[in-house]
Amino acid sequence: MLFVALVAAVLSLVVMGLWNWLMPRLFGLHPIGFWQALGLLLLSKILFGGFRGRRPHMQWRGRIIERWAQMSPEEREKFREGMRGRCGVFGPRMAEPKG
Repeated sequence: MLFVALVAAVLSLVVMGLWNWLMPRLFGLHPIGFWQALGLLLLSKILFGGFRGRRPHMQWRGRIIERWAQMSPEEREKFREGMRGRCGVFGPRMAEPKG
């Protein structure tokens, strides 16, 4: 618990220092204090990082790979067709006839 508090304090000081160095000069914003930097750090963690730990995108990727492996060739083709209708070309491109 002490380690978490220490890391939060150090990161807040880093955020405060970077904000006060860049933002007033670049955008004319006011400097911020320690508690505002801590709040900004928590807000950015909630909005962009979540609290699930590292690499949350790998969890859904593994589930998709597992579901793909369980699909029959017909189900895979049906999925590809659906994706083509929404996203354009999906999967290996088919050769177009010349002429």
